[in-house]
Amino acid sequence: MRSLREDQTEALNNLRAAVGEGDRHIVMQAPTGYGKTVLSAELVNRARMKDKKVLFIVPAISLIDQTVEMFNGQGISDIGVIQQNHRQTDGCMPVQVASVQTLQRREMPPADVVVIDEVHRWSDAYGTWMQTPGVWWEKPVIGLSATPWHKVLGTYFKRLIKASTTQELIDKGLLSDFKVYASSHPDLDGVRTVQGDYEKGELSRRMSKVKLVADIIETWIEQGRGRSTLCFAVDRTHAKKLHEQFEARGVRTAYQDAFTTPNGRAEIKRGFHDGSIEVVVNIGTLTMGIDWDVRCIILARPTKSEMLFVQIMGRGLRTAPGKDFLLVLDHTSTHSNLGFVTDIDVNHTELLADTDRVASVTDRIRLPKECPACGFLKAPGMSKCPMCQHVTVAHCTIEQTPGELKEIERKKKEERASIDRRVFYAELLAYAQLKGWKPGWAANVYRERFEVWPNAMKDVRAAPAISRDTKNWITHRNIAWVRGKGRNARWPIAKED
Repeated sequence: MRSLREDQTEALNNLRAAVGEGDRHIVMQAPTGYGKTVLSAELVNRARMKDKKVLFIVPAISLIDQTVEMFNGQGISDIGVIQQNHRQTDGCMPVQVASVQTLQRREMPPADVVVIDEVHRWSDAYGTWMQTPGVWWEKPVIGLSATPWHKVLGTYFKRLIKASTTQELIDKGLLSDFKVYASSHPDLDGVRTVQGDYEKGELSRRMSKVKLVADIIETWIEQGRGRSTLCFAVDRTHAKKLHEQFEARGVRTAYQDAFTTPNGRAEIKRGFHDGSIEVVVNIGTLTMGIDWDVRCIILARPTKSEMLFVQIMGRGLRTAPGKDFLLVLDHTSTHSNLGFVTDIDVNHTELLADTDRVASVTDRIRLPKECPACGFLKAPGMSKCPMCQHVTVAHCTIEQTPGELKEIERKKKEERASIDRRVFYAELLAYAQLKGWKPGWAANVYRERFEVWPNAMKDVRAAPAISRDTKNWITHRNIAWVRGKGRNARWPIAKED
């Protein structure tokens, strides 16, 4: 059994205080590697000391035995499992472990305290049970997650308690530090977005191009060999192609997907740790619930999802004897688009409700910059690369051409990130309304500034007033138009009164 650290004790005391203040539905955020095993077990033990019955829910049947083993290791033995033909099925035990899939098909067992593991993997059944009087309406329901950013959580949970952040754990030596190399840049222009992430079919075709796959293999052989590696792929087609290419280059590789049997997974885990397997190529099966000694991550699966990205990175942040750092080979530009994993959880400060429409938290993050010499991703504002010592020199942004000087526009992402896009769009609609123009003018101007259409803002209405900043921006746009940049534009400039 492991005892609680001081910060873990404080987190549980904060949780107890919240329940004492009348909050019943609470989310506890603890980064991957924080020690959720100890935290969960102590939560159960405290409930048992008060003779309370506990229901512990996991998001997948495959996690049942792992959870039971974890509780046994922490001295909790009075456990029953709700699962057909399971050897530990015993409804009389005060601690019941179940998957949400099983509970949906059964009568809800009695419980005084409910703990939902990986609550970001939301099921609508949770919401039904939490809002049904006599079920979980007045019961303490504690959600655990490293990434509690699902938009529905704020509808059902009333408080977020942050146990720690990834950077704090790295600083304390409780998590491994990491180094990221942007090894290649796939062309993802035109790939559709479905439910907040890239559409998998087209994404797989883009990521399966021969040159890109070859680059993934060769880069790992050059930089990652000797480090136990997880490779995250898009789908089965993409993963099998990577698997075949690794094998063709003499790399001992395993393949894992949702259809890999429990025995097959156990064999892969053993091979991964005894060195007989160098790389495991997987599709979404190693993003949670594992504590392997991972020393390299190949990110071959582009994502727009902060939750998925943080979960993937979390697989490699655990410390291990002799581990100097986690090496990340990013073949997707995900870091360039989302930032470092240490930035993301810091900027999430509250739960989101289903009705909330807010910009991605990464819009507020200053994004890392790629060293042009070695591909190392360094913090923004750092001119000298800490890996190859290359110094990036600022270049003149004026390009001379015959007959005129042409300014090369630099994308000011940091400046755009501070803008509330919904407010800006509402003010554009107000301006168009003032001028008697169609709303299409506002949509085109919005796209001009942010390089995306405001498709997710169909509910936005014209603002009651237009801010000085927006008026100034429109004025500068007018000046650019007058200088010739917009003479062929379909939509008119906004003439000032």
